[in-house]
Amino acid sequence: MDNLPELRDIHLPSEDISIFPLAYGWWYILAGMVILVIGSYLIRWIRRTSALLYARHLLKPLKDENNIMAAVKMSEILRRICIRKYPEAVALADNQWIEFINSKTKKPLTGKVAELLKNAPFVPEDSQMYTPNDVADLWQFCSHWIGENL
Repeated sequence: MDNLPELRDIHLPSEDISIFPLAYGWWYILAGMVILVIGSYLIRWIRRTSALLYARHLLKPLKDENNIMAAVKMSEILRRICIRKYPEAVALADNQWIEFINSKTKKPLTGKVAELLKNAPFVPEDSQMYTPNDVADLWQFCSHWIGENL
C-alpha cells in the first residue's frame, strides 16, 4: 500500500494570526470587570443616598416640634453626620463648632439661631430664651446643611 500520492504539501498561513475576535472567555472576563466597576459605583451611590435619606428621616419629625429638645436632637443629628464624614470636627465646641458648620455650607448660620445650636444641649426645656421661630429656622438650616454635606 502506497499512501504517498495522497499526501499534500503543508501550506503556511498567508497573513499573521490576529488577536481578534477574542475567545468567549476573554469576553466573560471583560464583562465581569465592567460589572464590578459599575457595581462599585452603584454601591457608593446607594450608601450615600441611604445616609442622606436616613438623616432626613431623623430630621423630619422635628419640623413640627418648636421646643428646645428639638434643637438638641438637631444638634445630635449634625454631630452624627460629622462623626461619619468629618471625624476631625467631633470634638469641636462653642464657636469652633459653629465656624466649622458654617465652613461646610453656602448659607452660614448666624445670630440667635447659631446661639441656639451652640447652647441647646445646656438650656433647660422650659426656658423662654428662644422662640419657636428660632427652632424653625434651625430646622431649615439643618435640612439645607444635610442636603449639602451628604
